Amino acid sequence: MNQQKVVISDQISQVLEAEISACQHDRLFLLVDTTTRQYCLPLVDKLPCLQGAQVIEIGATDIHKDLESLAHVWQALSEGGATRHTLLINIGGGMVTDLGGFAASTFKRGINYINIPTTLLAMVDASVGGKTGINFGGLKNEVGVFNNAACVILDTEFLTTLDAENILSGYAEMLKHGLISNEAMWADLLNFDVEQPDLKRLGKMVADSVAVKQRIVTEDPTEQSIRKALNLGHTVGHAFESLALKRKPLLHGYAVAYGLICELYLSTMKTGFPTDKMHQTVQFIKAHYGKMAITCDDYPTLHQLMTHDKKNVSGIINFTLLGNVGDIRINQTATKEEIYEALDFYREC
Repeated sequence: MNQQKVVISDQISQVLEAEISACQHDRLFLLVDTTTRQYCLPLVDKLPCLQGAQVIEIGATDIHKDLESLAHVWQALSEGGATRHTLLINIGGGMVTDLGGFAASTFKRGINYINIPTTLLAMVDASVGGKTGINFGGLKNEVGVFNNAACVILDTEFLTTLDAENILSGYAEMLKHGLISNEAMWADLLNFDVEQPDLKRLGKMVADSVAVKQRIVTEDPTEQSIRKALNLGHTVGHAFESLALKRKPLLHGYAVAYGLICELYLSTMKTGFPTDKMHQTVQFIKAHYGKMAITCDDYPTLHQLMTHDKKNVSGIINFTLLGNVGDIRINQTATKEEIYEALDFYREC
């Protein structure tokens, strides 16, 4: 898989026209959800390069990242006359780019697609790296493929459409990138005013965060080794997220933030991550993200959900931990007792 083409833009009209022209196509489709149709599509739908495009709409939030929505997109493409030479543009958050990328990768055995992420989370995480897919059987991203978009266009103008919770959701992935990168980036993230963000500075930080992910994905596109670094916080985080699907859905970045608390605790206990840096990071998360209410009775369910993590080998739960900021330790394991102890720490911290 080739390196993902990412364009950082402050002139989306020019960039989008150029990228559409670079993809030979007979028909053009736009995929949005109900939220991005209302708030984000108006920022681009009058552009000359999008005139005549057919709009496909799906439901918003992760509960619609499912087989039914995927089938709806396939059906709309088919009824709209899409061919193997059609171009699909996904405009939305990670749910839209993941599902739209999967739809494009499988329709007619694969058509070109462009991602225009409109949330901070999608900009720094979901739209880069070629992962596509849907939730299935109550599990996150259970079915999907690796397939890069023809291009990913990042324009921070879309961040003006976000509420504070969605800014924080994306920021958790940026914090993860800082933890796996270097101490200066990690410290900068902890000291940034995420409650009253300077969007110009945030745009620069987004570019730095995307660069971390791109570097890792280019080295290991199909997650055989170092790409597992990007899963820091996700083994426990996805379990929190899957549990929340049965209760009140949880934004992905919040689940990752909670997963970081547990996995930094495991890092401190098992791989020597400095206690002071663990507490600094946990305090930042605690101050901005609150926490999901769980009890001891939820531990067996959470543990069972972790056994479905795609990094696992032979049924053994696999973690990415840290020896220090930037000191990545992939393929780490923990006993059920150690995982329960980390969940205790999460509840009590």
